[in-house]
Amino acid sequence: MEKIVNALIAAIEIWDPYTAGHQKRVATLSLAISREMGFKQKRLDTMRIASLLHDIGKINLPTEILCKPGKLATCEFNLMKIHSEAGYQILKKIHFPDKIANIVLQHHESSDGSGYPHGLKGDEICIEAKILHIADVVEAISANRPYRPAYEINEALAEIENDTDGKYDPVARDICLDLFRSKNFQIKEIQMRDVERSKKKG
Repeated sequence: MEKIVNALIAAIEIWDPYTAGHQKRVATLSLAISREMGFKQKRLDTMRIASLLHDIGKINLPTEILCKPGKLATCEFNLMKIHSEAGYQILKKIHFPDKIANIVLQHHESSDGSGYPHGLKGDEICIEAKILHIADVVEAISANRPYRPAYEINEALAEIENDTDGKYDPVARDICLDLFRSKNFQIKEIQMRDVERSKKKG
């Protein structure tokens, strides 16, 4: 499974280096939140793989959309939205555990039902996907994008903190805020040596 994960990451790095780096940074934050929530090692492994591959479906998109330096048109954004479903189909075909494929499928769903691809609500969304959603949003806002420079981390945290619509899981959100504000957490690309060290501790 590790060899397959590494091969898929290598493929996305060739297609879009930004997406590969984004996935690795999101995995770091997702794992930190999951550990604070008390996940055991097997569940952490599932979270890590799902996080590292959550945007693998973008390999199905034209690079012109992925690297567009301006705002996406409505038709382009609608095309972008298929990547979670595409990622699900890729992972199902190579026989990853169902949980990993479902996390990838659901990682853009929102607890208030405003997400995609299926508009799931509340407990219809697995907790791993809710964690990944938060990590994805925070990393995306605080990182450089093709169409804008990075925002300050406090601006990224404000997005999940000022959640009047109830998009984000409140427990995972509060843990994320605490990691940055009380525990000096910093987003970085996940390294395999960090994974092995974590397994030894577990």
